[in-house]
Amino acid sequence: HAVWCAPCKAMSPIIEQIGKEVQGKARVLKIDVDKNQHLARQFQIQGVPTFAIFQRGAIQWRHSGGMDKSSLKNMLLSFSK
Repeated sequence: HAVWCAPCKAMSPIIEQIGKEVQGKARVLKIDVDKNQHLARQFQIQGVPTFAIFQRGAIQWRHSGGMDKSSLKNMLLSFSK
C-alpha cells in the first residue's frame, strides 16, 4: 500500500477486518511501498494496492487493484488449509 493511494485507503478497513477474522489461520500485513522500496523491487510491485499470498516465503497468488472483502478473504483462506 501507499499512504497517497486512494484505493489503498479504501481497502485499509477491509484488510484490518480480514486480519482479525483470520487470526490464527493466516497473518495479514500491510507494507508501505514507499518506506520499503527494496521489497517493492524484490517482488516487482508496480501498482498499489497489490495483494499477495505467501507460503514458505514464495508468492502463491497475487492481485493488483481493489477487491471485495468476501473474494479477498476466501482467496486467503483457500491457501491457509
